[in-house]
Amino acid sequence: MSFVALGDSFTEGLSDPYPNSDSVPTGRYRGWADRVAEHLAEHVGELRYANLAVRGRLIGQIVDEQVPRAIELAPDLVTLCAGGNDILRPGSDPDAVAVVFARAVEELGRTGARIVVFTGFDTNWQPVMRPLRGKIATYNMHLRAIADRYGCDVVDVWSMRILDDPRAWSEDRLHLSSEGHRRMALRVCEVLGVPVEDDWNRQWPPAEQRDWRMARQEDLHWAREFLVPWIGRRLTGRSSGDDVSCKRPSLEPLRLPRD
Repeated sequence: MSFVALGDSFTEGLSDPYPNSDSVPTGRYRGWADRVAEHLAEHVGELRYANLAVRGRLIGQIVDEQVPRAIELAPDLVTLCAGGNDILRPGSDPDAVAVVFARAVEELGRTGARIVVFTGFDTNWQPVMRPLRGKIATYNMHLRAIADRYGCDVVDVWSMRILDDPRAWSEDRLHLSSEGHRRMALRVCEVLGVPVEDDWNRQWPPAEQRDWRMARQEDLHWAREFLVPWIGRRLTGRSSGDDVSCKRPSLEPLRLPRD
């Protein structure tokens, strides 16, 4: 079986570093897609896997750079999550982004691959991102319609209320934590019908209580270390992925990590 993952930082795997292992390049992220590939390898025998995702990529870049390569690889399974970085940008139009997404799905569909797409996250838990809920919801409706039109599977991330917990997110509050990626992988496996031994929707243990002073300090640290640099990149047209290449450009047998 062959599997190709397309997208941005969500699919590249930020912020889920691999455990120490001689079989994994230093500094490479794991993420839900690698974790799904690991589950698949346990159940389908040999799996060849490529991950073309690169952090910061806009949907036009994904269509231009990743989709042709995926078509060339002719995989059995494709996952596509794209458009999130576009939706986050001021003035972006979810209707226009959806047109580009549909073109990508149509092109990938000609390969005969099984295609899995993802809705956007519900940002209601994050006050800074909460104003984007309307745009994300509009885009999600387009994604569902596109999935229906082309026969794609859908991972409904919006409805995953378990991800409303801050522990599902990394320190930057923009990318899933390792536990968030693990749960996402379990959810994708559920959509694919791949057996797993755990439940992505398992309730979190009781959280440590924080007083308002600690919460305020964490908010200030987050704004200084992550929000301001992110805004700065948006204003200057830079991307976190400007000098980054995809981690698995070719279909290769998967070597399982040692946790």
